[in-house]
Amino acid sequence: MGLEEKLPSGVLLTTVEGVAGYFRKASFWPATFGLACCAIEMMTTGGPKYDLARFGMEVFRASPRQADLMIVAGRVSQKMAPVLRQIYDQMPDPKWVLAMGVCASSGGMFNNYAIVQGVDHVVPVDMYLPGCPPRPEMLIDAILKLHDQVQHTKLGSHRAAEIVDNETAALNALPTSDMRGLLR
Repeated sequence: MGLEEKLPSGVLLTTVEGVAGYFRKASFWPATFGLACCAIEMMTTGGPKYDLARFGMEVFRASPRQADLMIVAGRVSQKMAPVLRQIYDQMPDPKWVLAMGVCASSGGMFNNYAIVQGVDHVVPVDMYLPGCPPRPEMLIDAILKLHDQVQHTKLGSHRAAEIVDNETAALNALPTSDMRGLLR
C-alpha cells in the first residue's frame, strides 16, 4: 500500500519548512574531527556493520566547506580549540555540532589546564552524547535525534524568533547551583 493510495486524488499539501527540513535531515555531511578514542567509535559507525550511509551520511568530509555536521569526538586541548573554531567558521550555514563522548562534553577525567572543559566553550553544541567512549549505536541514536531536531527547525524570520525565544528561556532558567532535589 503506497502513499499514492492513501492520498485523495494524488494531492499532498505541506509547507516549505517541512520539505526543507526533510531534505536537510536526510543529507547530513559530517566533518571529520576525531581527536581521541571516541574517533575509533565514530569510524566504526561509518563501517559496514553499522552503515551510517543508511541515513544519508555516506562520506565523512575532509573539507569543512563540504560539511554541515561537525562531530567532535574526544578531548579538545587548549591548542586545538582555535583550530576547531576555525573549521567551524569555515562550514557553510546551516551547521550543527555533536559533542561525542564525555571528554568533548565536559572535559571528562581530564580536569586540568590543558583540556577545554567542554567543547561548548569553543563552538555552540546542538547535541551532547555521553559515554567513554560512546558505542556506535549511541552515535546513531544521537544522529537520529539530531535529524528530528533539524527536520522541525524553522526558516527565515520564524527561525530568528525561535532563536530569540530559546535564548530568553535559557537566560530565565534556574541556575543548576540553585536547584534542590525534586519539586513536588
